[in-house]
Amino acid sequence: MKSKSPAKISITESSSNFDNLDNMSIEELLRHINEEDSKVHLAVREALPQIKDFVEQIEIRMKNGGRIFYLGAGTSGRLGVLDASEVPPTFGVSEGIVVGLIAGGDTALRKSVEAAEDDPDKAWASLESFRISKNDVVIGIAASGTTPYVIGGIKHARENGILTGCITCNPGSEIANVSEYPIEAIVGPEFVTGSTRLKAGTAQKMILNMITTTIMIKMGRVKGNKMVNMQLTNVKLIERGTRMIVEELNLLPEEARRLLLLQGSVKKVIENYHK
Repeated sequence: MKSKSPAKISITESSSNFDNLDNMSIEELLRHINEEDSKVHLAVREALPQIKDFVEQIEIRMKNGGRIFYLGAGTSGRLGVLDASEVPPTFGVSEGIVVGLIAGGDTALRKSVEAAEDDPDKAWASLESFRISKNDVVIGIAASGTTPYVIGGIKHARENGILTGCITCNPGSEIANVSEYPIEAIVGPEFVTGSTRLKAGTAQKMILNMITTTIMIKMGRVKGNKMVNMQLTNVKLIERGTRMIVEELNLLPEEARRLLLLQGSVKKVIENYHK
C-alpha cells in the first residue's frame, strides 16, 4: 500500500527565507525585515487588475445605498475593523457604511480568541443581524485563505445573492475559489515562518486602504486632494480644515475657522460661501 504524499504547504506557512534569526544582530534583523517588506508593494501592484474589477462592482452598490462588510479572524479581522473605524472620521460618513466583523467579537481585538475562527456559520449570523441585503458587499480577509469563519460567511453571502470578494496571500486558496472577486497578493514566505502579521498583514492593509479610499473619492467625499468631509473631532483636524478653507476661498484664518465651526465641514463652507 502506497503512503499518502504529504499535503502541500501553503506559501503563508512555508519556511522563511532566513534561518537562525535568534543569532542575528539587531541591525541584521531590521535590515532583513525591511528587505522582505520591500516585496509587498510589488505583490499588491500585481493584484491591481483584480482590485480594479472588484472596486468597480463595489462602487455600483455603494452608490445605490449599499454597505461594505469585512470578515476576518486574528490579524486579518483586526485590520478590517481598523479600516472600517477610520472611514467615518476621514470621509464624514456614518459608522454603518463600512463594518468590520472579527471572529470572537470585540474581545478578539485585544486578545487572541483563536477557536472562534473555526465556526463557518458565525459570520453569517452576524451579517444577518445587520439586515444585510443584495445592495451590500462582503469582503473576506484571510492571509491563508483557509479560515472557516470567513469562508462560511462568503459562501452564505453568495447563496443570498450578495457581492463577494476576498483578500488573501495564497494563490488558488479555498476563499478565492468561493469568492466572486478574489484579490491575491502573493508576498511569499514570512520573515518569521507563518507570522502573517508581517508581509501578509501589510499587503492586506494596503489593499483595504485602496478599496475604501477609492470608493469614498468616487462617492464625492474628497474635493481635489482634500478631506473636505472629515469630522472635526480634535484641534489638529480643525486647524487642517481651516487651512483648506483659507486656500480655497482666500479668507483670513480667523474667518475661515469661524465658518468651519459654524457649518461643521469644509465642504459646507465652500458650497455655501458664494450662495
